[in-house]
Amino acid sequence: MAKAKLLLIEDDVTLVKMYERKFKSDGYDVAIAYDGIEGLKKASEEKPGLIVLDLMLPKLDGISVFKKLRSQPETFKTPVLLLTNFDQEDAVFECFKLGAVDYLIKSDVTPQQVVTKIENLLENQGSINK
Repeated sequence: MAKAKLLLIEDDVTLVKMYERKFKSDGYDVAIAYDGIEGLKKASEEKPGLIVLDLMLPKLDGISVFKKLRSQPETFKTPVLLLTNFDQEDAVFECFKLGAVDYLIKSDVTPQQVVTKIENLLENQGSINK
């Protein structure tokens, strides 16, 4: 049974490959973007059920991406899970004020924990395709 489409916006190629492999093995359709500009384009084209967004990105940082996602009708309500580093508390707080659903500190979680968080968020949002 197909699950929601995920969009992963992350510039770390190693993390992308690790998460992509795990997401696909758990039945998710995954779109990948390696920078903020590409992420916005794919968010509009792919219409994901959830976006996993790194806050430190080339070309356009994660906060700017998040603000643009919230200003566009096609992505306004799409849940966004933030991926952060330890020193990004202000950015996380700003994104929460704009409606981010949760955040994870990259160094603290395994791919399985990310998938579990995504499943919980999608269930809470009612977005899993059954």
